[in-house]
Amino acid sequence: MNMTKTDPARQEDETLLSLSLRQPPANIEAEQALLGALLTNNRAYDRVSDFLAGAHFASQVNGRLYDAIARRIENGQLADPVTLRAELENSGILSDVGGMAYLGKLLTSMVGIINAGDYGRAIHDAWIRRQLIDIGEGVVNNAFGATSDLSGPDQIAAGEEALFRLATEKGQDGGFVVFDRALASAIATAEQAFKNEGHVSGLTSGLRDFDKKTGGLHPSDLLILAGRPAMGKTALATKIAFSAARALMQDAEDKGPGVQPKGAVAIFSLEMSAEQLAARILSEQSEVSSERIRRGDIGQKEFDRFVRVSRELARLPLVIDDTPAISLSAMRTRCRRLKRTKGLSLVVVDYLQLMRPSVGTRPESRVLEISMITQGLKAIAKELEVPVIALSQLSRQVESREDKRPMLSDLRESGSIEQDADAVMFVYRDEYYLQQRMPKETAFDSMDKYSAALDDWQRKMGLVHNKAELILEKQRHGPTGTVHLYFEGEYTRFTDLDTVHEDPRH
Repeated sequence: MNMTKTDPARQEDETLLSLSLRQPPANIEAEQALLGALLTNNRAYDRVSDFLAGAHFASQVNGRLYDAIARRIENGQLADPVTLRAELENSGILSDVGGMAYLGKLLTSMVGIINAGDYGRAIHDAWIRRQLIDIGEGVVNNAFGATSDLSGPDQIAAGEEALFRLATEKGQDGGFVVFDRALASAIATAEQAFKNEGHVSGLTSGLRDFDKKTGGLHPSDLLILAGRPAMGKTALATKIAFSAARALMQDAEDKGPGVQPKGAVAIFSLEMSAEQLAARILSEQSEVSSERIRRGDIGQKEFDRFVRVSRELARLPLVIDDTPAISLSAMRTRCRRLKRTKGLSLVVVDYLQLMRPSVGTRPESRVLEISMITQGLKAIAKELEVPVIALSQLSRQVESREDKRPMLSDLRESGSIEQDADAVMFVYRDEYYLQQRMPKETAFDSMDKYSAALDDWQRKMGLVHNKAELILEKQRHGPTGTVHLYFEGEYTRFTDLDTVHEDPRH
């Protein structure tokens, strides 16, 4: 007996044909049953109104009918076949499904309003599946070259962005939290602050006075750290990131040998390379100037200290991503991956004006672009429940004022940054500006006047030498004010300012 072999090509064609003939997910019966329940008893609307919209229905007729019912109910009016008759007949919504007789069919499809929530969720689930199919088709078409201006990595980012939008806009998240649950959470936070040394409820910044004012770095918060060039924004952000990573490591070690830190600290360095940033942290901790490290101008003792400190630092849960001009969607993806694999406790972005908005978006203006970026960073903070510190540049108008301490209005594209941030702080060093005003002998007509001016300048320099201010201009959850810090330019290091002992190493 001869056996007929299946032609592989023919089998593949049949498989592709069967796939192409598949219908998108839909649950028309659930749509009709829900509409019947709504027409019978408008109270059924309360069970679905917080997550369901007419756009979620597979049948356009059913979706438009749902919206018509919803409009009347939300206006405090009765929605039933009688009250809807005039609107439905004038709009022609039901003309393709048999007119008003279709409402009679819906009423007979109704099983009971108690099932309305289940019907709504079935409709919504089918809509999500249809959206996933659309996103998948878009990814495939782009990969075949439908969008030639997107590279492969950009297409990955665009696909992830589409999935993220679907995940965050699907309408099922959120809702009311019972007050006793919210109260329990607040008490737990207060208890944590009471137990922690220094009464810090969040992640420590390594700066005593800053932690006292803020309670540390809190999950879901977006903090903006801004300043003019040479003020030390990166150095201060690096100090905070390092201190947080060290606190996470110390907490793990206190729990016992082999315990891993509960999360990592991620630094997105868009301006400096990972190597430069690591060298800066190494310089700060080993107390060897970064300039001498670059030149190799160090002695044996310093080199030994350098090696010892580097081994200690290598153990810290600190990761650096130095991708230039990283997009918001790529940053979100990497943060999600890090949270899934190692845990995530803090994100630092240096700095937000160098970022790009999500792939596939084309903002009309720079202000709108920055707004999208700050909103996206706040979304990352909320979604991953971690504090996000984003560095920001200040406009040049600071330089034109006599008092050069920054204000909220000095933020570049300030409106959106100020609005989205939970805290805005400025780093300011008076010494930097005063240094530029050193008297020049040629500007005076006598040595006595020059000497007097020089003495006055040296006196003022003595008052501000190695001092910095962290101006907390906005804080949603606490007081504003100025935190005074000690700054060592040689090691680009910020520490607490001890008014008794100027040198924090003593």
